[in-house]
Amino acid sequence: MTENFDNHSYFKNRELSWLDFNGRVLEEARDPENPLLERVNFLGITQSNVDEFFMVRVASLNKMYSVNIQTTDASGMTPKEQIDAINIQEQKMVEKRYTTYNRSLLPQLEKNNIRIIKASEATEEQYKFIRRYFNDELYPVLTPLADDSSRPFPFISNNSLNIAVRIHESSNEKNKRFATVRIPDVFARIIRLPHADNTFILLEDVIKEFIGSLFTGYRVSEAAAYRVIRDMDLDVAEEDTSDLLREVQKQLKQREHGGVMRLEIENTMSERLSKRLIKTLAVDDKAVYRINGPIDLTFLKKLPRVVTGHADLSYPAFKPFVDPKLTAGKNIFAALRKRDFLLHYPYNSFATVVRFIEQAATDPNVLAIKMTLYRVSGNSPIIKYLGMAAQHGKQVTVLVEVKARFDEENNVRWAKQLEKMGCHVIYGLVGLKTHCKVALVIRHDEDGIRRYLHLGTGNYNDVTANFYTDMGILTANSDIGVDASHLFNMLSGYSKPPYFHKLHISPHKIREFINKKIDEEIKISKTGKKALIKMKMNSLSDQKIIEKLYEAAAAGVKIQLIVRGICCLKNDLPAIGNNIEVHSIVGRFLEHSRIYYFYNEGKEDVYLSSADMMTRNLDRRVELLFPALQEDLQRKIISIFKTMWEDNVKTRVLNGESFEKIDRRGLARLSAQEYFVAEAQKKNKLLLDRQKEAARDDSVFTPMTQHDSSLPDDQREE
Repeated sequence: MTENFDNHSYFKNRELSWLDFNGRVLEEARDPENPLLERVNFLGITQSNVDEFFMVRVASLNKMYSVNIQTTDASGMTPKEQIDAINIQEQKMVEKRYTTYNRSLLPQLEKNNIRIIKASEATEEQYKFIRRYFNDELYPVLTPLADDSSRPFPFISNNSLNIAVRIHESSNEKNKRFATVRIPDVFARIIRLPHADNTFILLEDVIKEFIGSLFTGYRVSEAAAYRVIRDMDLDVAEEDTSDLLREVQKQLKQREHGGVMRLEIENTMSERLSKRLIKTLAVDDKAVYRINGPIDLTFLKKLPRVVTGHADLSYPAFKPFVDPKLTAGKNIFAALRKRDFLLHYPYNSFATVVRFIEQAATDPNVLAIKMTLYRVSGNSPIIKYLGMAAQHGKQVTVLVEVKARFDEENNVRWAKQLEKMGCHVIYGLVGLKTHCKVALVIRHDEDGIRRYLHLGTGNYNDVTANFYTDMGILTANSDIGVDASHLFNMLSGYSKPPYFHKLHISPHKIREFINKKIDEEIKISKTGKKALIKMKMNSLSDQKIIEKLYEAAAAGVKIQLIVRGICCLKNDLPAIGNNIEVHSIVGRFLEHSRIYYFYNEGKEDVYLSSADMMTRNLDRRVELLFPALQEDLQRKIISIFKTMWEDNVKTRVLNGESFEKIDRRGLARLSAQEYFVAEAQKKNKLLLDRQKEAARDDSVFTPMTQHDSSLPDDQREE
């Protein structure tokens, strides 16, 4: 009899699991083995992570609570119970973040002569500088906003830093008044001070020091910073995709006025002032966070960039490896006719993908380019080459996902730009985000029409490719090429292909395929043979997939999971024995690649995907799961997974529902990310040595035998 795993106690809440993940990022900020400025950066990342979490996930729960939804999630929690649990856990995390900042990072920075000071700590010359900076630069821009019967409390926009002020007339201390001043985001928040290397002051501290000059005839009795995080989730009605671009633009304007999800106030703010803010902004007391330090630590992500002379406090730079057959000047299409190539970013250079699109744009034999874009950089070279291709007369079709969260404005801009350059731009399917990553090039070769492809696990973003780990395959496989054409016909027109040869497409088909592969391993295990599943993903939260993994483990299938973020699975259930192991790697690079492996009686099927095992990826997005068909690529991906699995530096291991660091005593140190960086450097050195050797061989004098050096080049024999 098969056990029923549909039980609330078998699942961890998705949102609390995410907060646990952000806690693992915070551990990196607290880890003394990391370079100091990288620890500073990690702390800034935890802040930006949680800001987005409240803007989207907490906002979604609040919407459900506001309409009195009482249904529970897989873990058995109602929306209200989740909101309360999130705020309880996050209050603890806030305290831990600021303890890390105040007691660990600031003292360590000072030891390295990097200081963030208050105005009271400035030297005489520095104080003159900040006074001059305030008067000349800041004062003309600042606008004090009163709050009284004739001037109501102003709208406080999402994520803006503000200063709440209590003032009174110089002649009447009892007549207290309230005002607020927004800290303008047109100025850098970190200000470098003169007469000392790497000494900085924060913009809000300069403004608070001289804020009295904004209120002539009044005395300032109190000034304290605050910030609100609002509901920023886009809620687009997609009845007609022809109006989708207009609807997204409309929603972008409206979402700025979303409800307040979180209020942060300096812990020096008086009870009277804080109560006024809480009441005016209509914030639940549990969503008020009293901050022991500068509000909004995201400025720490910028600090390493402005610090000078301390390269030793950051990760050492490295050069990604480029396969010699794919370097600049080489014909990528000729290389792909011979074999497939695996790219593992950032250890392989993303420039190879950019070069693939560039060659397609300029090659006279290329007829068409079709590509999906989910997130691209602000100055994307891929956009430039797609436009160039259209201007060269090639047919260019680009699906731009204008609903990509927090990239909507950027993507709307790119969509319009691509259309101006002559590309055909489409915006995806009604009700679905298009999240798959595929570039298809159709070329007229000597032996006929051939399709060349890049399939990836991550975005076509040349900036994030430097610090996200992702994988991609370059191929000219004909079956995959036909499948890709079917996919684009689905996205751009009306087409329902009866089947795909090699690709598996969400919604629904990836779920069906994963279930089928797990069932096959279950069947094999029941015969007493070896059964093994390995998966690497960002998040594991889909209840049905987790239940299927439980079923497989109960049948004796060994399961190894690498899950960076959300993990709603628990591995201490009696029915599954010790058959599910879960690791989480948080390190220098954000682990973003997705790998799905099935032992299949020794045949070892290996797949890469744009999809995590989340309900939204499996049921509400267009996603892609694709095979590694070439044997050497399969072996390489299996080897990459093995190295990551054996990581004992940045890995945390799931114990029930909590992740714990590995006890390294007695183990040889292995950081998978460091290993892959070192591997790339070794390949670069080997390639350079070979090039030097070849150059030396070319420089050896060879007597003239077959041609006369006095002849013009075009008359010499080859």
